[in-house]
Formats: sequence, structure tokens, C-alpha cells
Amino acid sequence: MELLIQDLKHAFRMFLKNRAFTAAAIAALALGIGANTAIFSVVSAVLLKPVPFPDPDRVVLFMNTSPQGSGPNASPAKFAHWRQQTTVIQDATAFRTNVVNYTGGQFPEQLRAGEVSADYFRLFGARVVMGRTFTPEEDRPGGEKVAVLSHGLWTRRFSADPAILGKTISLSGDPFVIIGVIGPEFDIAEFGQEPDLFIPFQLDPNTIDQGHFFQAAARIKEGVTLEQAQARLKLSAQDFRAKFPTGLQENSSFSVERLQQVFVRNARPTLLILSAAVAFVLLIACANVANLLLVRATARRREVALRAAIGAGRGRIIRQLLTESVALSVIGGAIGLVLGILGIRALLTINTAGLPRIGEQGALVGLDWRVAAFTAAVSVVTGIVFGLIPALQSSRADLNRTLKDSIGQSGGTFRHNKARSILVVVEVALALLLLVGSALLIRTLVNLRNVNPGFDPGNVLTMRMSLAGQKYVETAGVEQLLRDGVERLQGLPGVERAAATCCVPLEGGYGLPFRILGRPLDKSPFHGGGAWLTVSSGYFDVFKIPMKRGRAFNDRDDSLAPAVVIINEAMAKQYWKDGDPLNDRLLIGAGVMKELNEERERQIIGVASDVRDGGLNNDPGPHMYVPNAQVPDALNALNVRITPVAWVVRTRGEPYAYSTAIQEQLRQSSGLPVSEVRSMEEVVSRSISRQRFNVLLMTVFGASALLLAAIGIYGLMAYSVAQRTREIGIRMALGAEAEQVRKMVVFQGMRLAVIGVAVGLVAAFALTRLMASFLFGVQARDPVVFVAMPVLLTVVSIVAVWLPARRASTVNPLIALRYE
Repeated sequence: MELLIQDLKHAFRMFLKNRAFTAAAIAALALGIGANTAIFSVVSAVLLKPVPFPDPDRVVLFMNTSPQGSGPNASPAKFAHWRQQTTVIQDATAFRTNVVNYTGGQFPEQLRAGEVSADYFRLFGARVVMGRTFTPEEDRPGGEKVAVLSHGLWTRRFSADPAILGKTISLSGDPFVIIGVIGPEFDIAEFGQEPDLFIPFQLDPNTIDQGHFFQAAARIKEGVTLEQAQARLKLSAQDFRAKFPTGLQENSSFSVERLQQVFVRNARPTLLILSAAVAFVLLIACANVANLLLVRATARRREVALRAAIGAGRGRIIRQLLTESVALSVIGGAIGLVLGILGIRALLTINTAGLPRIGEQGALVGLDWRVAAFTAAVSVVTGIVFGLIPALQSSRADLNRTLKDSIGQSGGTFRHNKARSILVVVEVALALLLLVGSALLIRTLVNLRNVNPGFDPGNVLTMRMSLAGQKYVETAGVEQLLRDGVERLQGLPGVERAAATCCVPLEGGYGLPFRILGRPLDKSPFHGGGAWLTVSSGYFDVFKIPMKRGRAFNDRDDSLAPAVVIINEAMAKQYWKDGDPLNDRLLIGAGVMKELNEERERQIIGVASDVRDGGLNNDPGPHMYVPNAQVPDALNALNVRITPVAWVVRTRGEPYAYSTAIQEQLRQSSGLPVSEVRSMEEVVSRSISRQRFNVLLMTVFGASALLLAAIGIYGLMAYSVAQRTREIGIRMALGAEAEQVRKMVVFQGMRLAVIGVAVGLVAAFALTRLMASFLFGVQARDPVVFVAMPVLLTVVSIVAVWLPARRASTVNPLIALRYE
């Protein structure tokens, strides 16, 4: 320990003595380590932190699997089947978050309601501070209407009333008795918005319904492995298929996956790519600092030789030099830790990229023991990595030769120059790799911004309204509300067109299978499936979606009129390659769920232009549009229970300027509140937030790499010129022209840059294929990128080399020779 303290004291004396070197090294390290800390803090929050539930490794989600992939959506019939697999799972629960209207205050308010099964609270470890949770009887159809409050709602809306139990509140027009309050530590914000209260799901255990509108989770039993549970669920799929032939396709099955893995699986590839990219930035920073240390080692050769001459062994010298490099790295790491955390929090405040488990505006990303330990480990390892080569080379000093030379005459050894050259080549190669990656992502973002979504998002405002409750169980009540609302909105100055729908483009929706009447079936009970949307007349006008054939809906397409449907071009091309869809009728969802038993045969009356509803980077799939007024009562009752209606309004100017007036008109016509007020341009922007996040970070990494590489080339050539002052003076004294000297220095520097560019091109050509899934409208080996980025890096290298070359050409031979 005493020797370590001595080494540290000597290191800090050297840092203070060489302040320019220290500042440059710490700046490079803070940049590299800070960038890594920033990304790791997100990785820690999303991928590494255990879920905040009891036995997190045993909490699983039920999954539907098929050759096309897997998903966690559940139907009532499937949940009833899954909860019977008691040999491998327990505490099976269904859950979803909806909105309900609370009318107990001065103004109606929308609350987030968690519809959950009775075992939900035990599965997720929700502690009850007052009262109790649901009983199995209350969780059955027809059970008592009871509610459990979150601690936040209890304190915010009811002032932490200790006598709250037993009181009745009105939720969407229905009375609910408050039976409990959940403790404040129960927090599921990292998986989405936390419910304000919980109500029983009341799913029928004997149901045959196959509609997918919630998720289901359970706990694997003690002594049962995940693989055993998966095997049991897969085997049980045969029993389900035998009971419900239309409920599960032949090549589909069931499984379970750990809850955390399911929620983060879409984010994992993004974070892994960014982690690799930021590691390259750190490597470039290491190479840069290693070069600085090699330069400094040349100036310290006499000091090292004197140490060796008075008895210091090679190991002692190496330890002293590594202590200095690790101390330097730790200082840079400490600064980088602060900068990284502040930087990523600022970035996530602007754009969360749709990442799970990070909270609103990245509130759950910050400094914890994992981030601190990671930064400390990276700092130490980095200090050893960039300090090892200079330490080893400095400790090999030739004592006789070094002691004979004066400090002013000591030039860099061949090994030193070779090592510095290799490090510069590595810097350039890594910089080009990052530049190519960032350029590909930038082109992807540009392509996404330029893609035609199939609708016009300009000047369109959207908002949600919950119609849950007895008043809107029947379609007639919903139809009247929508007609009145649309009429009021279209009477507002500045409103061009208004409509209502279940599903706003790019925000998800329903999917249902269909049969084409009169066409023979193969093995499947359906001809196909597609997105299913309920819309009012005016929907296509609001979004300016062209009708390619036939007509759009009008006010005459009500519940008394013949049932109709509009399909999109993608569906027409896929299922009517040679025929005319306007001559055919569809039967949608028959046999899937009891709510569709009243579904009528629908005449296809129009073919609408395609909308990229599944994402701007996905090709449109089949779509079916049906009028709101023609939804069967049973299906309408389910719709209003699980999904708020969306109002969509096209205005003549900036849509938010009309927001207050629109909300007031809707409140007057319905007495109900609205929420999630957004413009369609904001919806489109959110749909590509992950791509924007990737581009921003990769651009920062690429720019940092470019700067560090330029500094590395400049530093090497500037040092080379300084060490060769006497040689250059002799050349010029013998008649060499300034232009010849400049060309000599430029050639030597650019030779390294060109080698680095060549190595980087080979590496980029091999590695960018790993980014293929992140790209849209551009190939992983795009020729424009693979030409432009090397040219950019070459130009920057020329500038970095030209400055030392220009200085070399101004050397005065007499002064240089007199100095030497």
C-alpha cells in the first residue's frame, strides 16, 4: 500500500507538471467512458435490472407461438385453458389497462383502470395497506362491482381518507364499492402507465371467446424449470386445438417466457448495436491516449533509464507507469460518469425511443450500483489497456544509449513510431466503421420521413374518449353520440372534417379472420385475416385516404342499411388477383367469439388506398373497415369496454389551436372527458422515435470518432515534425523546397490514413450486415455511404496532416541546426 501511495503521488506530480497532456488525455477518456456509461445506464435499466416482483425469474407471460414468431396476446378461451396447467404454473392472472370515466368530482375525469384477475395482486406482490383485494367470486361474470385504489389515487383524489373503504364511486356510469388500497411501493411504471385503480376482469371460465385483447401471466411452480413449463404448454396446445378447431392454427402452439425478456425483446437488438458502437468510441479514445503516452514516454526515456540505473526493476517501472495510466483513466471515468448520466437523461427527456422500463422521460434511468460498478471497471480496464503498450516499451529502454543522449536529442525509437502508427490506423478504421453505421441510419431516418404513410397527417388532431358503461353497451347509443359529436365539431370555425374510429393509424388496432362467401375453403375455416377497424363516415376525408374503387361510407350506412365493408388495396391484390372484390361479400370473424355471432354478411363497396398502419417501415397488410353504426351490439359492448373511441378532426390551421374548442364541444355533447390529445404529426413522429434515437446517438458517436481520429493523426504528425526538425533543416539547407517538405509529411501521414480507411472499409463491409434489420430503404452495403464516408474521413485526414506539414515547410535551416 505504501508503494501504491508513492506511485500515486508521483503520478499526480507528473499530471500537474504536464497539464496540456493531462487535459487532453482526460478529455478523450471522459468522452469515451462517458458515452459507454450513458448507454450502459439504459442497458442496466432495460435489460439487467430484475423486475420488481417476487421471484422475478419465475414470473412468466403466456405466449402464442408460430413459425412467424411469438406474441403475448391472450383470449378468454386461451386464458381459461392456460390457468388449468396447474402442474407447472400457479397464480395465473389476466390483466390489461383501460380508461374509465370518474364522475365524482366537479368535472368528469379519465382514470386508468387495471382490469385484473383475482390472483394478480399475489403474483406481482402488491401489498394491501387497507382493506383487501378481489375474491374469486367477485372475479366471475356477474360478480360484485368492486375496486381497489392505487396509493397514488387514494392520496391525490381522496386525500388519503382513512374511511374510504366501503364508499361507492361512479366509474363510467356504474357504481363500484372501494374495498382496498394498494401500498405505495407497488409500482409497474417501468412496464407502462400505472393504473389508478383496479377492477375485477370477471372472465368466464367456460368461455369459447377467441378475441385477443389482454395479456396473461403466471408463476412457475417451485421445482419446475422454464423448459419444463414450456414443454407442458406446447403439449397442451393439442388439447386446446381439439376443443377449439378454429382457435389455433395447425402450425401454432403455446409457450411461456420470462416476463422481463418479453417486455424488452424489441429493445435488445437496438441496445446491443449501440453498445458495440460506443465500445468502438472507447477503443478510439484508448488509442488516442496510448499515442499521447508513447509521445510522453519518449520525453521520459531519460527519467526511466535513471530509475533503472539506480536499481529499479522492470516490473517496478511498469507498475509505476500503469499506476499513472489507471489514475488518469479513473479521473476521466469520474468525469465521464457525471457527463454520461446527465447526457442520457437529457436525451431521454427529449426522446425515450419507445424503450420499455425507463419511465416517463427516462425517469428510471440513472446512477445505481450497476452503473457505478461498470464505470469503475471500465475505467480500470481502460487505464490498463491504453497504458500497457507504452509501459512495456518504456521499460525496455537501452540504458547506455539513453544516458549518453541529451534530452533534446532523444528522438522516438523505431518501436515507438511503429506502435504510434498502428494506433492511428486503428483509430481511422474504427472511425470509418462508426461513420458508415451512422450514415446508414441517417439514410434510414430520411427514407422513413419521406415515405408516404397512405394518409395526410397535417392539421389532424386526435383524442380519446372512454364509452365504457351501460349507457353505450348498445350500438345505437354509440351511433347517436358519434353523430352528435361530429355534427358539433363540423360546426366549429376552422374545422374541415371530423370523424370517429376505434383505431388511429400507427397506434395499433384489432385483427380478425374472414371468409369470402361463395369461394371454397381449403383446410382452414377462413380465407385469411387482416386488420379490422370501425370508422364513421368522414374518416377517409379526415385522413385524405383516396378511394381507388367504389365509394366511402356515408350517413346512410347505419344499422338499418345493408351491411357493408371497405377493404384496402393490399387485401384486394392478395385475394382478388383476377377477380373484382366489389362483386363479393365477406363474413368477418364468424365462430371466433360469441360477440361476433350476430355479425352479418358484408358487401364490399370500396377499395381504399393502403395505409402503413403497422409502421412506416412495414408494408401494408390487409385492412377491413366497417361503419361504427353497423357493429353488432354484443361486439360493440366489448369494444367500448376495452378500447376508448378516438375522435379525429381535420382543421384549417395548426390543430392544437383548436384543441380547447373541440374538447369543449365534445364535453357538451357527451358529458365525458377526453384524453391523449395529440396531433397526427406527433403520432407519426412517435412511430419513428426509435430510429431518431439511434440516429442521434450514432451521429454523436461517429462525430466523436471522426474528431478523435483527426486528433490522433494530427498529434502523430505534429510530434514527428517536432522530432525531425534537425533532419528537415538539413534537407532545406541542402536545397529541398518547402513544397517538397510539405509533400513528404503529407505523404507519410496520408499513408497511415489510407491504410486505416482500407481496413475500416473491409470491417464495415463485413459488419454492417448485422444492421440490416434496422434499415429501411437502404442496403447494408449502400454504395453511396461506402463512397461518401471514406471520402469524408480522407478529407478530414488531409486537413489534420496539412497543418503539421505546413509547419514543417516553414522550418528555418539555420535556427534548426543551431538548436540541434
